[in-house]
Amino acid sequence: MSAIDRTKLQNDAVRRQVREAGHAHMLLSDAELDASRHATFEHLAPDAPVWIFAYGSLMWSPLMQFAERRRARIHGWHRGFYLWSKINRGTPDLPGLVLALDRGGSCMGVACRLDPSTLAEDLALLWRREMIAGTYVPRWMRAATPDGPVDAVAFVVDRSKDTYAGRLDDDTIVDVALRARGHYGPCRDYLVETADSLARMNMADARLTRLAARCRVAVDDT
Repeated sequence: MSAIDRTKLQNDAVRRQVREAGHAHMLLSDAELDASRHATFEHLAPDAPVWIFAYGSLMWSPLMQFAERRRARIHGWHRGFYLWSKINRGTPDLPGLVLALDRGGSCMGVACRLDPSTLAEDLALLWRREMIAGTYVPRWMRAATPDGPVDAVAFVVDRSKDTYAGRLDDDTIVDVALRARGHYGPCRDYLVETADSLARMNMADARLTRLAARCRVAVDDT
């Protein structure tokens, strides 16, 4: 489960704790967060709907107000454990792993239309959560849904950062997931809950399902 909640985001609790631990250099500043968010939406008409493509914890712990949610698929990108996490699901000494989109293939997830009445606050909190260290790149995607395509923002991996993990084998991912824990909770919980959420929505990810099963067996054996 997630150890982060809306109140902690509103209070900026995680970034404050990271600064107090002496790791302020890992964080994007308020100005950088604002600049990234504004650049992402500067072309959008003021009354246009804002869709977010969720493919990891945003599916099961969104912490935002949604007016609508749809099953969705994006093409040209796929989900994988491509990002070392030194804040959210790990520490600088023991980084965890989190999901990111990388080029190639396709990905099933959820397209979420933000509630216009809370849009400004929700976008600010979303950027504070997902862009805390600037390891993702916000990118517009064309998402296919049962009710027609929508343009949605998705967070893709930034391959230029040293947090890009590349292609890791199952043994490495499971080992990291079982040991790492960060400000958002244990890496294992993140992996298992994402796999379970996809299965509940009838769009199971075969590799995530396999990794989650191995994590459960390892915990049961301890």
